[in-house]
Amino acid sequence: MSCAHCPGGGAAATDAYAYAEAPGSLAPPTLSQRGHLVVAVCLGAIGTVGFLSNLLVLALFCRFRALRTPMNLMLVSISASDLLVSVLGTPFSFAASTQGRWLLGRAGCVWYGFVNACLGIVSLISLAVLSYERYCTMMASTMASNRDYRPVLLGICFSWFYSLAWTVPPLLGWSRYGPEGPGTTCSVDWRTQTPNNISYIVCLFAFCLLLPFCVILYSYGKLLHTIRQVSSVSSAVTRRREHRVLVMVVAMVVCYLICWLPYGVTALLATFGPPNLLTPEATITPSLLAKSTVINPFIYIFMNKQVCKSHLNVF
Repeated sequence: MSCAHCPGGGAAATDAYAYAEAPGSLAPPTLSQRGHLVVAVCLGAIGTVGFLSNLLVLALFCRFRALRTPMNLMLVSISASDLLVSVLGTPFSFAASTQGRWLLGRAGCVWYGFVNACLGIVSLISLAVLSYERYCTMMASTMASNRDYRPVLLGICFSWFYSLAWTVPPLLGWSRYGPEGPGTTCSVDWRTQTPNNISYIVCLFAFCLLLPFCVILYSYGKLLHTIRQVSSVSSAVTRRREHRVLVMVVAMVVCYLICWLPYGVTALLATFGPPNLLTPEATITPSLLAKSTVINPFIYIFMNKQVCKSHLNVF
């Protein structure tokens, strides 16, 4: 494969992509120099805001003891995984976009793909676990202990081990990690159309995207149904609470779809669609949306009254 026409191309660019050759694989599409610059600006903004917002969330939970509830501990896990994406992933794709090519070679691409896939799935599964935990708490006949951390800790451990179970196989031969989009980021190899690769992508799409989304819809759907039943015979305070929950649920579902559905659809089109179906812009845009880790803190943390009050106390 050759990328002599890329900015900074020639031998260095060719070396960056040479390892991507595999039966059924296609050369990654390329962007113009201006396109790479736009991507770099977007990645820089996403990385900076994501780092600062998630770091602020973790600082608030460390400083204010009142925030250290079992349910909020799951939010801390989500913020920690998003913060790690901003530290371990975005800077490298940002640097690659400024040069128009991947800079860290094959080992760096595999490492980048594994780490970012793992952390991304941790965030997705954690959102599903969080929704299920809230549903179970609401449906419990008695008030759950505010200091019983065991269910939440089990949920956090499940999220991380579940993610590892789906992101380690490409390191062992079931699919693989390689260049993504215009070749400035790395992820699961969506473009190699072999039975080995296709089987992994189908399973990943089903168990790491559709399944968490179904859990979220079911849990929050049942939660809203229960709140509506109670509010019909309750006070205005309860109705306001219902409205807040409804806003949070709608925001969460919409942002989940905006961030991850385009990425999943693009991956399936790259896998099952005809060659050259996707333009460079069509391949990089969903990836940028999926990297928008700045959304989680604003929805799950800053819509929390306790956290907002703590944030105001800091300033």
